Formats: sequence, C-alpha cells, structure tokens
Amino acid sequence: MIQFENATRNYGKKIAVSGLNLTIPSGELFALLGPNGAGKTTTIKMLVGLLRPSHGVVRVCGHDLVTETRSAHSRLGYVPDEPYLYDKLTGNEFLRFIAGMYRIPQHLIQSHIDREISRFELHEFADDLAENYSLGMRQRLIFAAAFLHDPDVLVLDEPMVGLDPRSVRIVKDLLKKKTAEGLTVFMSTHTLAMAEEMADRMGIMIQGKIHFLGTVSELREQVDIETTNLEDLYLKITSIPTTDQINSPDNK
Repeated sequence: MIQFENATRNYGKKIAVSGLNLTIPSGELFALLGPNGAGKTTTIKMLVGLLRPSHGVVRVCGHDLVTETRSAHSRLGYVPDEPYLYDKLTGNEFLRFIAGMYRIPQHLIQSHIDREISRFELHEFADDLAENYSLGMRQRLIFAAAFLHDPDVLVLDEPMVGLDPRSVRIVKDLLKKKTAEGLTVFMSTHTLAMAEEMADRMGIMIQGKIHFLGTVSELREQVDIETTNLEDLYLKITSIPTTDQINSPDNK
C-alpha cells in the first residue's frame, strides 16, 4: 500500500507538489499522468525516498519514508526513467550487488538472480560488462534488479523506454500477474495507450495537484466531450489555464 498524506514539496518559493492526498491499495496498478512540469517526478522522488516532503507524510506499507527509511525501502522496487548501472560490473555482478543491498539471505541470492535472468531473458549478456549494454538491455537489467527482492510496491517512471516489443510484452504480462497476486504498482508515464490498457485507476496531475482521480470510464463521464479516445480526454482536462495565463492581460 502507498499513502500520501498532505504531501507537499517546495523548491524555495515554488510549490512542485501541493497537499497531495492519495492512497493506492495492494493489488492496484496506478498510473500518474500529467504534462511536463506537473510534479510527477517530484512525487516519485518523494515516494522512493530521494526527496523529503516539505510537509506531510509519505508511507509505503505503513512505513514513513523519512522516519522509517530502511523499512520502507526494503518493501519497494524502483525503475527510474534513466537506467543507471555500474559500467564496470557485469549484469550478474550488478544483481549480486543489489541482492546484498537488500540483504537477501546468502543461500537465496543465486536462485533469485537466476529467476530474474530467466524472467527478463538476460542470459545472452548477463556476463558482459554493463558499459556494452544497449538502452533496452540496461532497462531489462534494472527491471530484474527491481524484482530481485520480491517487493510489495513497485515504482515505475516511464518504464518502457528502450524496450523492444517482446520485452514490453514480458513486462506487461508480469505486471498483470504480480498485481493479481497483491503487488502495488505506481507508474508515471506519458504513454496514454499503456495507461489505458494497464491501469486500474489513474490520476492526472497539473501544477502539483491532482485534478482527476479515477478510472478511464469515470474520466469519460466527467469530461464533457463526445469521444472515447483517452488522448482527447487527457488533452481536454489538461487544458486548464495556468496561473500565468489566468493573470495575463488578455484574461483580465
């Protein structure tokens, strides 16, 4: 489970995320949508502990990301939008390093690594240095690392970047299977078709606030235009004027 309770993040005078209240239960795949600069990246960084909220609380499986950081981190996996690896480690060595970070028992490490290498079809390059990996290979290894310790919560930031169609299908099928087993998934994406296909609920963030929260069907009911196309619905709801536009001379 994921909980944001009045979570706010300021950068000086700029409010990136404002009073976010959101609960995502076990077994739900939640998609966070929004234009560039809406606050999605800040939200994810608070969720994975890379940023502290200026106010409010963020919890993972009941653990506060600030006061119970280690306990919270042990329950989540994270796939960032840019897959950073240690270039002088092989895929196998990187996974073994990650296993140590998550304190997987020594007698289980190899079986967990073998499982993820098989799951993400890493056999061909698992013993190659990461510096020789393509973007897609890096992304598959990052997914393997995120699943290595059997997390209860998975955080995905533009997860399909660089993946070929077969790898995308592997990831989609795995997410469907794992959410059915109780995994909570928080996904930020600009790929509306994937959000429509995969998400149980979605939130649309604009200027640091959630302006819509619900299913695609509920979004269609809320937006007063004759279309079933998610792209049209999204563009309609994100056309809310910005503060600068409202205060501009043309709007006075």
